[in-house]
Amino acid sequence: MSEATGKKAVLQLDGKEIELPIYSGTLGPDVIDVKDVLASGHFTFDPGFMATASCESKITFIDGNKGILLHRGYPIDQLATQTDYLETCYLLLNGELPNQEQKEEFDKKVRAHTMVHDQVSRFYNGFRRDAHPMAIMVGVVGALSAFYHNQLDIEDVNHREITAVRLIAKIPTLAAWSYKYTVGQPFMYPRNDLSYAENFLYMMFATPADKDYKVNPVLAKAMDRIFTLHADHEQNASTSTVRLAGSTGANPYACISAGISALWGPAHGGANEAVLKMLDEIGSVENVAEFMEKVKRKEVKLMGFGHRVYKNFDPRAKVMKQTCDEVLAALGINDPQLALAMELERIALSDPYFIERNLYPNVDFYSGIILKAIGIPTTMFTVIFALARTVGWISHWLEMHSAPYKIGRPRQLYTGETQRDIKR
Repeated sequence: MSEATGKKAVLQLDGKEIELPIYSGTLGPDVIDVKDVLASGHFTFDPGFMATASCESKITFIDGNKGILLHRGYPIDQLATQTDYLETCYLLLNGELPNQEQKEEFDKKVRAHTMVHDQVSRFYNGFRRDAHPMAIMVGVVGALSAFYHNQLDIEDVNHREITAVRLIAKIPTLAAWSYKYTVGQPFMYPRNDLSYAENFLYMMFATPADKDYKVNPVLAKAMDRIFTLHADHEQNASTSTVRLAGSTGANPYACISAGISALWGPAHGGANEAVLKMLDEIGSVENVAEFMEKVKRKEVKLMGFGHRVYKNFDPRAKVMKQTCDEVLAALGINDPQLALAMELERIALSDPYFIERNLYPNVDFYSGIILKAIGIPTTMFTVIFALARTVGWISHWLEMHSAPYKIGRPRQLYTGETQRDIKR
C-alpha cells in the first residue's frame, strides 16, 4: 500500500473544512485522497481523468517531463536491448526478471498454449473478407471465454495465471490469422521451434506451398523490440478500460477484448497507421519542405512527432530509430515513401521550430516505417499493438484481482433538464 505522508490538504467547503490525506508512492507526485468529498455531498470534476489516480499499481511508471518509462523499475531502453519480449512479459507478470531456469520454463509454458481450439478458426468465416482485422480481433478474443470456460474462476489464482499465459501465447496466432483471412490465404499453425517473434512472422507470411520459408533474423529482432516497446504504458485509455471492465468481475477474455476495442480508436492505437496516411498525403520528397512549412503555420497536423505524455522525448524512440535503421539497411529497400519519412525526420531533428517545441519523432513514427518495410499492411498496425499490449493489460488485470478492489463508478457533472412532468 502507499504510505501516508502525514500531510493533509484542507478543502474549504460551505464554511467547513475537510481534511484530505496525502499519500506518496515510490516515484511520482503525491496523491490527494478525495473520497471524503463524497460524504459532503460533492463530486470532484476531472474530465479525461488527467489529474486523477484511479488505482494503485506497481507495474509501470512514467515521468513524461523527464522522458522516463520504467517497467517494475527497469528502464524501457534496457529491456528492449538486453531482454527479449517474453522476459519482459515475465517481468510484468511477476515483478522480477527471470533467471535462466525460470525463462526456459516460462517460454515452454507459452509454447504449450500457442495453438487455439480448431473451432475458433470457424469464427473467422463469419466475417466479411474485407473486415478490418481489429474488428475480427475484438470478436475472436472475446469468444475465447466460450472455449476455456472451465478455468474462468477469477477468485482462483491458478486460473488467473493460466489465463494470462494462454492470452500471451494465443494472441499472435489469432492476430496472424486475422491477416491471413483478409487476404484469402490458408491459416498457418504455430511452430514451437521458433521464437515468439519468429513464430508470428512465420504465421503472417509463410504459406503451405513455401516449405523452405525462413524468417529473417533482423526482422525477427525488430518485431521482438516492437513488442517489448509496446508491452505496457501505465494507466492509458485501453488499460483503464481493461481495469474498469475487470472491476465488474467480467471474465479476462472479455476484458482484453474491451481493451482491444479501446485501442482501436485512432487517438490511441492508430497513431502509427496515421503516420503512413500522412506520408501518402505528402506524396513525394519534393513536397516535404512545403508540408513542414504548413505544419509551422498550423494548417496541417504532423503525425508521429511529439507525444501527449512525454514532454521532453519518448524514451522508446531512440531504440526504435536504431531498429528502423537496421531493418532498412538489411532489406536494402528503395521505397519513395520511406525516403520521404527520412526527410521528415531530418527536418524535424534540425529545424529550430521543431526542436524548441520538442516535436521529435516518437515511437509511432519509427514503428510505422519498420512495419511497412517488413511488408505488414497498415490495417494490421493496431493489431500488432494489441498483440504487444496484451501482457500489459493482463498484468494490470492480475494486479487488480490480487487485492481488494471496488467496481468502477465514475460520476458526472449533470447539465441536462431538471425534473419535469409530462403534460398532455
